[in-house]
Amino acid sequence: MIGLKRNTVQVIDHQPHWADLAAEICKELREIAEDLLIDVQHVGSTAVPGLPAKPIIDIAAAVSGWDGIPQIVGRFTENGYIHRGYSEESGGHLFVRESSPEVRTIHLHIVEYQSIQWKNYLCFRDMLCHDQRIRDRYAALKRDLRNRFSRDRRSYTAAKHAFIQDLLTVEQYGKDDEVKI
Repeated sequence: MIGLKRNTVQVIDHQPHWADLAAEICKELREIAEDLLIDVQHVGSTAVPGLPAKPIIDIAAAVSGWDGIPQIVGRFTENGYIHRGYSEESGGHLFVRESSPEVRTIHLHIVEYQSIQWKNYLCFRDMLCHDQRIRDRYAALKRDLRNRFSRDRRSYTAAKHAFIQDLLTVEQYGKDDEVKI
């Protein structure tokens, strides 16, 4: 199952087919964008085996700069993606794909290659993939927040922010003594 009604929160057990679906989506995005994207990666919880997740595939795509954004917007909107605009706090240029009105299946974040956003997407995914202890803590947090914010995805996402930032700070600066995981 993939897809979630806008603004709602549902966290389900990891589905092994998400990796294959994400690989197909990444391939499609590369074909649509041609040489406008430097890299395309499956990120977010659906990219982490064993981690419960919202049933939405998160993809991060990197560009060398913002000059190609008008072309990217045109190409992706012609292929069924909805451009939600740019927000540094929301992870760059956000595009969504829906299976029906208000049912999101894909979140696509366009960011600059080697920017902090790009590095954070990959770093957080990789930490979750390689550290069972972090993955278990994040899964517990996600389940708790799902119960608290089942109809408020913005609050759910905001409530995860401190956990994510603490982990990325430890990874980036090595301040293990300041942030206990």
